[in-house]
Amino acid sequence: MIKVAFLGLGVMGFPMAGHLAAAGHDVTVYNRTTAKGADWVARHGGAAAPTPSAAAAGAEMVFSCVGNDDDLRSVVLGEEGAFAGMAEGSILIDNTTASAEVARELAAAGKAKGLAFIDAPVSGGQAGAENGALTVMCGGEAAAFERARPVIDAFARAVTLMGPVGAGQLTKMVNQICVAGLLQGLAEGMNFGSRAGLDMAKVIEVIGKGAAQSWQMDNRAATMCKGEFEFGFAVDWMRKDLGICLAEAKTNGARLPITALVDQLYAQVQARGGNRWDTSSLMQLLAKD
Repeated sequence: MIKVAFLGLGVMGFPMAGHLAAAGHDVTVYNRTTAKGADWVARHGGAAAPTPSAAAAGAEMVFSCVGNDDDLRSVVLGEEGAFAGMAEGSILIDNTTASAEVARELAAAGKAKGLAFIDAPVSGGQAGAENGALTVMCGGEAAAFERARPVIDAFARAVTLMGPVGAGQLTKMVNQICVAGLLQGLAEGMNFGSRAGLDMAKVIEVIGKGAAQSWQMDNRAATMCKGEFEFGFAVDWMRKDLGICLAEAKTNGARLPITALVDQLYAQVQARGGNRWDTSSLMQLLAKD
C-alpha cells in the first residue's frame, strides 16, 4: 500500500479515488470545489488538500481526472500544480479523456523534473467507476506502467499498456468513434421498429442475442424506446470527446464522416436543452413529435 493523491472528484474521480482508499492506499484528494473534497474525506477517510501541489507532496503516485486539456494543465503545471509537489521518481497517472498532444506535453515536462507520466483514459462510464470495473487504456514507459498497474487495478477490470505516451488517449479516441456511430445506428433501429409497431422489448431480446448485440443495446435500447435520457454519459462530454477525435483526424489524415455527422446531431440535442442527457438521446431527434 502506498501514498497516493487524486486530483478531480467529479462523477468519475470521486468513486475512483474511493476504490483506491478501499484498497488500503493512503489517499489525499484535491478538488477545485473544496466542499466536494470534504465530502469525500467524510465518506472514505484520508485527507483533502487545498492545492494540487499540496495533495501530491509525498505521494508515490498522483492520479488526475478532470474535464479537458486546459483543466489538466491547470492542476499539473505551475507553482501550485501537481508537478511542483511531486518527488523525483514518482508517477502521474492521468485518467482524463484529453488530447494525445497534451499527454506528450506533460510527459516531457515531467521528464525534465525526473517524473514519469502515464496517459490512462478510462471507459465504462459512471457505473464502471462506481463498480470498480473500468477499462483503462495506457500510454507510457513500460517500467512506470508495471509499477502503476497494481494500483490502477483498484478501480479497473482491465488495464492495458497500448504504447508510448499518447497511445492511451488515441485508443480512447477509437473507442469514442466506435460508440458514436453505434449509438446513431441503434437510435435509428429502435425508432424504425417503434414506428413499425413492433413489440420493442421482444425485438431487443431477440436481436440482442445476434450480431447486433452491443453494450449500448444491452444497457440503453430499452430506455431509448421509453424516451428516458436523464442519466448516464452526458452529451456535453461526448461532444468534447468527439472534438478531440476530429482534431486528431486532421493531423493523421483519417476520414471520419460518420463521427462528424454524429457530432452535429449531438449539437442538435444540445440545442433542445439536452446538454446533460445521456448519449443515447440521439433517439430524441428521431422520435415522433
